Amino acid sequence: MAYYRRVGDVPHKRHTQHRAPSGALYAEELMGEEGFSSDSSLLYHAGLPSALVDARPWALPDQAVVPNEPLLPRHLALPRLFEGLDRGAVDAVTGRRLVLGNADVRISYVVCGAPSPLYRNAVGDECVYVESGRARVETVFGDLVVHGGDFVVLPRATTHRWVPDGELRLYCVEAAGHVAPPKRYLSRYGQFLEHAPYCERDLRGPSGPRVVEGEDVEVLVKHRGSGPSGLAGTVHVLPTHPFDVVGWDGCLYPYAFDVADFEPITGRVHQPPPVHQVFEGSGFVVCAFVPRKVDYHPLAVPVPYYHSNVDSDEVMFYCGGDYEARKGSGIAQGSVSLHPGGHSHGPQPGAVERSLGKEAFDELAVMVDTFRPLGLGEGGAACDDGAYAWTWAGGRRG
Repeated sequence: MAYYRRVGDVPHKRHTQHRAPSGALYAEELMGEEGFSSDSSLLYHAGLPSALVDARPWALPDQAVVPNEPLLPRHLALPRLFEGLDRGAVDAVTGRRLVLGNADVRISYVVCGAPSPLYRNAVGDECVYVESGRARVETVFGDLVVHGGDFVVLPRATTHRWVPDGELRLYCVEAAGHVAPPKRYLSRYGQFLEHAPYCERDLRGPSGPRVVEGEDVEVLVKHRGSGPSGLAGTVHVLPTHPFDVVGWDGCLYPYAFDVADFEPITGRVHQPPPVHQVFEGSGFVVCAFVPRKVDYHPLAVPVPYYHSNVDSDEVMFYCGGDYEARKGSGIAQGSVSLHPGGHSHGPQPGAVERSLGKEAFDELAVMVDTFRPLGLGEGGAACDDGAYAWTWAGGRRG
């Protein structure tokens, strides 16, 4: 993250002795990115963060992807994936179903109600959008209370678990690297600039330290592997609970950002998607299309012009309101559209005329643009409506 926080009990000087009231020495752990060359935090543990007493394989949910061939735009109706299931028995980690993925990013969806196991993603950062519901995200840094509309950013290797308060719907964007605000929003020292659509005040960091006692505690770890997906899972058994941090400080930590605090950038004519950007990762970006006033030139066309994704696949998750450009396509709350590179796409038939004279759009969507082609995961293949590609031609195929 871009700015410094200090939580709990830390010593005056880093890398110096820090002792408990009993006289025991706390274990200082540096959690940092890019080999000591980027953001980091120092955490002070009551136990030893490296201690293990057992390990065994963890069979990950299906991580395979198949190519989008023949090349087609697709409508993936994500809510279908959990119809008829006891969602109260599903958790936010093991219940995820892979929708789309490539070597840079994997997009999953889950509807859940059960507390998750302790979990650590050692592959990359996670950017989880809370479509609906409330939860407590317990982490080694402390807790985040999150609700519908929140982005939750969890740095790589952050031990955490999700504790829902009722039914929770999550759209999970898992990076192979790191997720951060776009560089163009930040000063050379990391402060949000005046033209940025959000700032430090809008970000919620963890509460005070979470200290939990326990023995032989299991943590599920997703990590790089040698299988076809390049991923593997391991269960680590720890002699004491990993939530034993009495204090920490630094610039690397989980945080939440409410999409309602994103200030849209508008203009006299239609603005391109980069004005909606919230985060960036290696090989992809994350954008948010929020309720906003639209183009105010007297001859403006408020919906997007037709455009070819020359360098990217575009994934749009429709999570609120009424998305003007997609009316008549079958897309609804919880839908995902995939518009792959190599196919020109734009408004549905009639959407341009219907949009003329509109002064505002009441819509909410999260977009992920990738710079390498996406394949379909088992979840994406299972909820593909099979008809979206033909909607611009009035549903006619062949």
